[in-house]
Amino acid sequence: MNETAVRLARGSLSLEAVLGLPAQALGMVVFAHGSGSGRFSPRNNFVARHLQQGQVATLLIDLLTLDEAEDRRMVFDIDLLADRILLAKAWLEQDDQTKGLGIGYFGASTGAGAALPAAARDPSSIRAIVSRGGRPDLAEPYLPSVTAPTLLIIGGDDAPVIEMNRAAYRLLSCPKRLVIVPGATHLFEEPGTLEQVAEHALAWFQQHFPSTQYEGTGAQTQGRRR
Repeated sequence: MNETAVRLARGSLSLEAVLGLPAQALGMVVFAHGSGSGRFSPRNNFVARHLQQGQVATLLIDLLTLDEAEDRRMVFDIDLLADRILLAKAWLEQDDQTKGLGIGYFGASTGAGAALPAAARDPSSIRAIVSRGGRPDLAEPYLPSVTAPTLLIIGGDDAPVIEMNRAAYRLLSCPKRLVIVPGATHLFEEPGTLEQVAEHALAWFQQHFPSTQYEGTGAQTQGRRR
């Protein structure tokens, strides 16, 4: 497994990310973190490691710069966050080590609210989406336009988010599934619950990524290697 710190640059904007590229990867998953979180999120890193063990490459990216993350308006600017996800998608499609891979999105909380519009705005190469404790209600105008197979995972004890996800599920016209993890709250801190999220996510991505494997050996970046 090759894991590399990378910078994704466009003009004056520079975003920090960690690229995990296993040999013979089946596809690439971009992680969109929730508010107040980033590429070092322990929960998303746990899921990413599980995906990597299942031959799925990962990109954990800070969608905002450090200064931007201090501005609460930007933290909940779903269209801006979707723009940043699409920047990551474009970078992956151009990089020599990743451009042959189908792409999936894994969004947590508000990150899911940004991943869904990104998939609706540019569906090319997007094979699947997974939402963990997501806020798809933030993406409501985009939901009918999402075409990628979408898995909504929510905690059984996260009542407000359950209702939000059920409402969003009805608006989605793509292949879809809603999974409720019994006994889990919003952050899936209860023993064994995050493991269930990781297993459901891996199975979903493996099901929807093309069967052709890509023999990646490392990460070369258009920005600067760190």
